[in-house]
Amino acid sequence: MRTGEPLPAVGEVLAALATGLWHWDTATGLVTVDAEAARLLGLPAGQTSLTQAQARARMHPVDWNEITGVVQLAVSEGTLAEVRVRIMDEQGRVVRVVRSRSKPSFDQVRKAYELIGTLQEVTEPTPGTPAGRSAVTGDWRRSREAFLLDAGRALAEARSTQEVLRVTANLSMPGFSPDGLAVFSVEGDRLTLIGHHGPHQQAGESPFTHMALDTDYPAAEVARTGRAVYLSSPEHYQSRYPLTWPLAQSFGRHSWAFLPLTVAGRTMGAWMAAFAYPVAFTPDERSVLTTVARMLAQALARAGVAESERALTDGLQRTMLPRLGAQRIPGMSVAARYVPTGGGLQVGGDWYDVIPLPSGRFALVIGDVQGHDVRAAGLMGQLRIALRAYASEGHRPDAVLSRASRFLHGIGDEDPADPRFATCVYVEVDPANGVLDIARAGHPDPAIRMADGTVLARPTAGGLPLGIKPDADYPTTRLALEAGETMLLCTDGLIETGGHDLDSGWRRLRAILEEHKGDLEELADALVQAVHGPSSHHTTGPLADRREDDIAMLLLSRQEEGCGCGGTMAVRLPARRTVLTVAQAEPERIAVARQQLRELLHDWSSPDQVDSAVLLLSEMLTNVLVHTDSDALLVAEITGGVGERRLRIEVTDAGDDLPHKRRPGELASSGRGLVLIELLAHAWGVDPRGQGKSIWFELYESVDGSGDGSWSP
Repeated sequence: MRTGEPLPAVGEVLAALATGLWHWDTATGLVTVDAEAARLLGLPAGQTSLTQAQARARMHPVDWNEITGVVQLAVSEGTLAEVRVRIMDEQGRVVRVVRSRSKPSFDQVRKAYELIGTLQEVTEPTPGTPAGRSAVTGDWRRSREAFLLDAGRALAEARSTQEVLRVTANLSMPGFSPDGLAVFSVEGDRLTLIGHHGPHQQAGESPFTHMALDTDYPAAEVARTGRAVYLSSPEHYQSRYPLTWPLAQSFGRHSWAFLPLTVAGRTMGAWMAAFAYPVAFTPDERSVLTTVARMLAQALARAGVAESERALTDGLQRTMLPRLGAQRIPGMSVAARYVPTGGGLQVGGDWYDVIPLPSGRFALVIGDVQGHDVRAAGLMGQLRIALRAYASEGHRPDAVLSRASRFLHGIGDEDPADPRFATCVYVEVDPANGVLDIARAGHPDPAIRMADGTVLARPTAGGLPLGIKPDADYPTTRLALEAGETMLLCTDGLIETGGHDLDSGWRRLRAILEEHKGDLEELADALVQAVHGPSSHHTTGPLADRREDDIAMLLLSRQEEGCGCGGTMAVRLPARRTVLTVAQAEPERIAVARQQLRELLHDWSSPDQVDSAVLLLSEMLTNVLVHTDSDALLVAEITGGVGERRLRIEVTDAGDDLPHKRRPGELASSGRGLVLIELLAHAWGVDPRGQGKSIWFELYESVDGSGDGSWSP
């Protein structure tokens, strides 16, 4: 054309360039195309209007979804929308690839998108080439989708802010990966750097660690406006942010993307991705960065909530559980552990306490309030304070639990729809002689680890759990903790964790207690690891689907007696000893006595002698209950070294009538007790006391199992 001639019409120019025009209004749902655009879509050449469904039918379904996403991204960032689209025929075959460039807008009144753009046929790039990477089709599309799936899964599994930042730093984006990352958090009117990563991190504090939101810095602008900022070159950065460019220049990057971290419509911070090479930030690359920023914001929000919950948990536990370092019991050592369950706030109703008493003694308390929620933790705190108050008044163990039960029952009346109860063991300890006065409210019995490693579960009298009956009685049991022995108090979580019931769980703990050789703290750690550590450290019980429970544990050990010379005096004490009372009204405790004796003789060399000892014990206790009106006191004691041990069993009662050996007939129902003792025991006798009598027998260990072991004092 000659100079001065008028320019041709836009439509003629576009037609000459094989470029079509199209207009899309989401309010009306119509797509209008000119003749060239209609031809590119596989329609007769001529201006026409299509519904959105008709236009979608001419395009690959994945590409239509890509158009809607790119349009929304372009509107939010105020940029052009560019996308490659595969045109399909009626048989679903790709006939051509076209490129669309448009400037979309959003009408706030109609709540609709509108765009006018161009369509131009392009050659499909070879997969794997730079051109293929920049397109939304081909290998790069599949790589991007796989990357986003992996990134979403990794960020969803992160449980802390540092873990989220570490996952983000290790993300490898398809075709372009940042060389440096930084995450900023909005705190009031300040922008704080909470994490950064990159090979060229400067020593010392970053200049961008703390800044005001009105700072002339891209991250601050993003936090203020909620709109992303892309800087494709150092010149672009310098011209747009001249004040902070000298500080950013020293990091040696060539392109930067600053994106808002938005959750529920609130901008909580900004994410910077810096590149060591120029990046054009095509719509596809911006789409990937925007998606990662959204996932990053959600992951950080989840991590923040989890960290707040953990901080709340730690605060609750520090407030409600005592510091044992401040408690010193003369001649004794104490160790304790608390392990919360894995769900929720990780707080529950388990607790322990060590209470100094006005008498100079100490009280050990361990308990479990029903439930694993905040209310259980609150009730636990109140109950612990109440128990401390009652104990500090000088009440005996039975009175302390009775008052605590009345207290918890009164609290439960405040919420009748959700009544709660608590199990508890209260032990009053006399450090001078190791005497333990135990009151128990529906809680597992204590266990004693003797000086040689033998472990006995000590049956104790007990009452209902606290809070069920306000005037419940809690009888007291007296035991003696000998030098070198250790008492274990625990909640049922230590026994049943890992799908165990009370029986199988106790067998697991017994093995740990018997085999452990370290000090008290190491023993506490070993017990927790056995039930709550890595899977290689514990065994799964028969109830694999049982819900895990909190764990609370107290260990009390009585130290060896000193000689006053700075060393430890070797005191000849019974290797094993157990004491048990069988009352007239409790004949069922004869079975408990038999079980205690079997546990005491767990490594005795002759099983026949064990059976004989259990039989004779049962006869002696039964005779007391049948022929007297008094209770029976059992003392079983083992002395001597392995292979040469002596078992002495003594049963004492308050009856005055001495037993006599008789010759019962075949049909007699009694009179064989002393006959059996004479046949099976190596030695036996009856000793009158000032009030009552004591009958005893002895068995000497037989290494060869013959039952004819010999023993010499």
